[in-house]
Amino acid sequence: MDLDLSGKHALVCGASEGIGLAAARELALLGADVTLLARREDALRTACESLPRREGQHHDFVVADAAQTDALAKTAAELASKHPVHVLINNTGGPPAGPAHAAAVSAYVDAFTRHLLANQVLVQALLPGMRAVGWGRVVNVISTSVYEPIANLGVSNTIRGAVASWAKTLSKELGADGITVNNVLPGYTETARIAQIVQGAMARSGKAEAEVRSELASHVPLRRFAQPGEIGAVIAFLCSPAAGYVSGQSIAVDGGRMQSI
Repeated sequence: MDLDLSGKHALVCGASEGIGLAAARELALLGADVTLLARREDALRTACESLPRREGQHHDFVVADAAQTDALAKTAAELASKHPVHVLINNTGGPPAGPAHAAAVSAYVDAFTRHLLANQVLVQALLPGMRAVGWGRVVNVISTSVYEPIANLGVSNTIRGAVASWAKTLSKELGADGITVNNVLPGYTETARIAQIVQGAMARSGKAEAEVRSELASHVPLRRFAQPGEIGAVIAFLCSPAAGYVSGQSIAVDGGRMQSI
């Protein structure tokens, strides 16, 4: 199986921790040069130093905020002009929890900007480099809510669905250029996001953390939460040559939790 990404350059967003950092590590293990993108320089520097390196492999980081799309586009264009990007991992922290009907319009606007619009400006900045070599990978880290909306995540459910439709459309437009576009849908994963969900459930129910976590895990056939590396491994596979005929797909990595086929 050809998993070799030597000579490829990957830009991984939200890469200072969690699934983003796990994906960056897996891509580095496959030989890619990896650039990490997030808002916190200190965390990025530490994360970058932790990446595995082969001889001749180079990793770096850039500081940017997905909410500032003009600045994000400029940062991506500058990066691509120096070192064309072949792999883009779109990954941004989810919107705050709460019911859809109670969310302020500004919450939807902010989420739309951080997720779909940020993804769009990154693709536009990096697409010329992918087209120049006739090869590219775009993987969006979204949510199982694109198939089954999750209670009390109204804004997230809405925006994740928009990103999934955007990605499907892109896969049809860019396939002839040798560029695949896919979505990875994590289930419950040991990240800061699951900590937010657990804390919210504790506040609503008055239950202890251990009880809330046990109840959530009981809905997963594997009876546990994922480790970030388990999500990162699927992301990296989709970026590999071996996955060259996989495009336009939304792939759940959720321990079998979803009820739909």
